[in-house]
Amino acid sequence: MAVKNPPQKAQPEPKKKPEPNKQPELDSQQAPDLITAPVFLHTSSLIIPTLKQLQADGELCPGAAVAPMSSELAIKIYTDMVYTRLLDERMVGAQRQGRLSFYLTCTGEEASVAGTIAAFQADDMVMAQYREQLALRYRGFTTEQFMNQLFSNVEDLGKGRQMPVHYGCRDLNFMTISSPLATQIPQAAGYAYGQKLAGNNACTVCYFGEGAASEGDFHAGLNMAAVLKCPVVFVARNNGYAISTPSSEQFAGNGIASRGVGYGIKTIRVDGNDILAVYSAAVEARKIAVEQQQPVLIETMSYRLGAHSTSDDPTGYRSREEEQQWRENDPISRMKNWLVKQNWWDEEQEEALQAEFREEILAQVKLAEKRPKPALGELITDVYETPPEHLLEQLEALENHVAKYPDHYPNLGSAHNQSQEGAK
Repeated sequence: MAVKNPPQKAQPEPKKKPEPNKQPELDSQQAPDLITAPVFLHTSSLIIPTLKQLQADGELCPGAAVAPMSSELAIKIYTDMVYTRLLDERMVGAQRQGRLSFYLTCTGEEASVAGTIAAFQADDMVMAQYREQLALRYRGFTTEQFMNQLFSNVEDLGKGRQMPVHYGCRDLNFMTISSPLATQIPQAAGYAYGQKLAGNNACTVCYFGEGAASEGDFHAGLNMAAVLKCPVVFVARNNGYAISTPSSEQFAGNGIASRGVGYGIKTIRVDGNDILAVYSAAVEARKIAVEQQQPVLIETMSYRLGAHSTSDDPTGYRSREEEQQWRENDPISRMKNWLVKQNWWDEEQEEALQAEFREEILAQVKLAEKRPKPALGELITDVYETPPEHLLEQLEALENHVAKYPDHYPNLGSAHNQSQEGAK
């Protein structure tokens, strides 16, 4: 019987050893023009255009080279955008009612997320920041799963160990979100390098905001990806604010896109509220990442219509007039106008969709908040095969504390009992 040879894994290119006492030679094709007097470059030296294909009224921009999008895909993208907007509205309300401790919305940035995730394959890894719930929804995360995580109940995939909106799902190739900003950027470069070595024809998509691009991890991650030619697509959501700090006070350069060019990464800037432009850019970006085995940076220019989080009040640092100007450029309205012009959507469908989603979301809120919390004993599982003695001692101290002051921990009663039963 003939035995097929296993697929060969990609290997890193061998590096030439430098010859001692020899100066590196300039590549005549890459060497810059020589000058004989000091001339300094400025941000204006690099002109970065913004890709725009869809106007606010739903008409295509003249000459727009739009990536093909079927009616089925377009409706899938649009309905997920509407779902996420309604999910965010309902969960902010739940937090205000005291039913939820914390929440972060995607409001106003839906096209930046939907247009990118739709261009990637199911086996591509997603490393998100904390406004990419739409990417999870697109891949099949259910309303019940969202609620279980938000309420940290016994059915939560993360076993109640994370803050709300810190989702993760192994089955959907969505890496668990962590609170520290920008940690996912070098992680994405490293994961993509592993994909390169494995030769599995997949890539990683990494999301972050322009505020996270001020972290050192951003620079380390992009440089690593560029030098090692990692198949990763970085998506920088430039929404104008890092919490209360406007972008004009974060950096003096030409946005985030100019940094990609500086690191030797293929880069594009797009209108982040234009679903067609974002999707077209993402389709090409994935092709470059997978076929050419190198990183890409997409900067989506958008606006955070909501507060940074439920702990934030944006009226303290921006005007209502500014917000209204961007509301008139709402990404969902723009895509809806386009769908209507294609005869793929109408108001009757819109009303039915919103009613269905509102009912589903509210029903799952009521169910999730009634489910018990994970057993306290789960706090020390999943790291060590056998929990070490010091963790067992800490768990015992915690259980004794909860038992001594049960009135202060009403939601931990069943969890404490479950933990005690598991220890028997």
